Amino acid sequence: MAFVISDACLACGACAAECPVEAISEGDGKYVIDAEKCIECGNCANVCPVGAPEQA
Repeated sequence: MAFVISDACLACGACAAECPVEAISEGDGKYVIDAEKCIECGNCANVCPVGAPEQA
């Protein structure tokens, strides 16, 4: 299942910079992941300082 970003997101952008398929974009107060583009690589979760990206 694709990753989702929880409300713990600090909107720092670290996850978006690491996404190889550009599935992450800035949303309203936090970043969001396009589930159709997500390839479940986990790069976003590995770089997030607060662990906001989680597998759905």
